[in-house]
Amino acid sequence: MKGLLVAVQFLTRLPMPRIAVSDAEFARSMRWFPVVGLIVGAIVAGGAWAGALIDPWIGALAGLILWVGVTGALHLDGLGDIADAAGAVHKGRERLLAVLADPHLGSFGAVAIGLQLIAKLILLRVAIDARLLPAVIAIAFAARIGPLLWTRLLPSLHEGLAARFRDSIGWPHILLWFAVLLMTAWFVPALLAAPLFMLLWSAKLRRTIGGISGDGHGAGIELVESGLLLVTIVVARVA
Repeated sequence: MKGLLVAVQFLTRLPMPRIAVSDAEFARSMRWFPVVGLIVGAIVAGGAWAGALIDPWIGALAGLILWVGVTGALHLDGLGDIADAAGAVHKGRERLLAVLADPHLGSFGAVAIGLQLIAKLILLRVAIDARLLPAVIAIAFAARIGPLLWTRLLPSLHEGLAARFRDSIGWPHILLWFAVLLMTAWFVPALLAAPLFMLLWSAKLRRTIGGISGDGHGAGIELVESGLLLVTIVVARVA
């Protein structure tokens, strides 16, 4: 349970007791990331449902605000940084790493974050009409399996968080969570697309950035969430 508390503290802005942990204990908390996804998804789905009692657009907006607020825009920040870095990749590795380390947001990052927020708002609105909000819980869970997989598949860009996680995540942990994902897909079939999205993001990072960092994990979570929400809606419409 200590690892779960550390993971919640790291991935969310939920009020948690301060816990003193070693670097190794912090790294092992990554194994609990998918459970944190369940918590995030439940908060988003609950807020969207409550807001939709007033109006579907209010529900979508409430869900989006909670999605950003409960995570502290942590993953959106990663998306913006990766977008800026991708725009500078042609200038060489040193420039790429400098852009990733720059706390300022560039034009590529601003556009990427803006489009992501618009996409999630619209997708949540459609999900409310289609009564798919329970799927949001499963989607947030599935997306946070991604960092475990990317940690094993991609080299670390630098000695940051991604590098610290590597030694604490093994294939048994990943296979366990994918087994849970497969069982959950019985109720939300669109989750079967999650491994494909994760592998595509891994290939994209390898080709354009050359490895993984905390920003790559955050950006991947955002994109997998949106992708799975879109697939869930499409599957529901054609079923």
